[in-house]
Amino acid sequence: MARFLRPLLRGTTYTRLLHLWVPMLVVSVWLFIDLSTPWMPALFLVPLGLVPAVRIGEGVQARLLLTPGETDPGISQTPSATWRDRLRTVVWLELRMGLGWIVVAASVWLPVMCLQLVRCASGEAPAGVPLLDRLPPHRAWALLAPLPLLALYGVVVGLGRLVTAGARRLLGPSAAERLAALEERTEQLLERTRIARELHDSIGHALTVAVVQAGAARAAGDPAFTERALGAIEETGRAALADLERVLGVLREAGRPVSARPTLADAGRLLESARAAGAKVGAEVTGPVEAVPGPVSREGYRILQEALTNALRHAGAVPVRVRVEVTGGTLALEVRNPLPGPTPDPGRGSGLRGIRERAALLGGTARTGPDGGDWQVRAVLPIG
Repeated sequence: MARFLRPLLRGTTYTRLLHLWVPMLVVSVWLFIDLSTPWMPALFLVPLGLVPAVRIGEGVQARLLLTPGETDPGISQTPSATWRDRLRTVVWLELRMGLGWIVVAASVWLPVMCLQLVRCASGEAPAGVPLLDRLPPHRAWALLAPLPLLALYGVVVGLGRLVTAGARRLLGPSAAERLAALEERTEQLLERTRIARELHDSIGHALTVAVVQAGAARAAGDPAFTERALGAIEETGRAALADLERVLGVLREAGRPVSARPTLADAGRLLESARAAGAKVGAEVTGPVEAVPGPVSREGYRILQEALTNALRHAGAVPVRVRVEVTGGTLALEVRNPLPGPTPDPGRGSGLRGIRERAALLGGTARTGPDGGDWQVRAVLPIG
């Protein structure tokens, strides 16, 4: 019994009832104008529903009154973009008015029927209600008095659920809107993945350089070398903090312009930080690096950064050969360093996976692994 009466305790039941009553206000005004044409408001809804902005208002009302408190009710709040959306809006308006007629009639006549049955059971002759005015007074009619109220309960709850289902069906997002929402969600996920890679590459590189430099300074026992190492650690840390601030700015204010990410034109900073950590870095740059398109140049910078970070982390202060070549329609990046110990698994490590993923995202290829006694990272990215 408690479960049966539960809808009467929910505010949604009454907001849905209000939603069905609202169109009847317009009908009531029209009936004062011309009582002989009660169907005229329904005819007026056809051109009204073809107006694109009407769908916005109906979506707002439906969300507010039919699905209050739901975060994703499946009801759109955008204007009609296609003729299909406009026709769906017309059908929705007609459905809403038709169900409104039923609810208003039930809300008026069913309580009246209950009252008349009570009067008939008390010995009074009912009047003004079709069919009931012919009933003879009798106490037995008291047993039927609750039936109109039960019918009213069914109409209010049932039609409330029906109009909500109709709103989701007719005011729900179209195929184009669902596709746009899916694309937006995909872009958000890609952006989060990119930010995670940015943090991994930038902060990971800075921490690796700092650890290697601190270890080398402690082992050297030379105050001058220690001073240079501390300066390099400070410079690398400041660069990492700048990258971190830029990424956090993207997270805090997506619409705010942020400084450009570093490109291959800034690769000198990477080489100097690696040299300051004790690595003997030799660089060979061929071709117009500054002419490489922004997205490719930025991803190339991150690939080079991750390759140098891996060399410092796993090989230490060893000779590192860096080659950047721009020829035709490709950008080739290669970082090689001797292997000081056993050959590591070329498939392990998030950094190595990140290099391959970055290259694949741009339609290029990347190879990481041993090559003739060296560890090689080689990426080829299309630029045309």
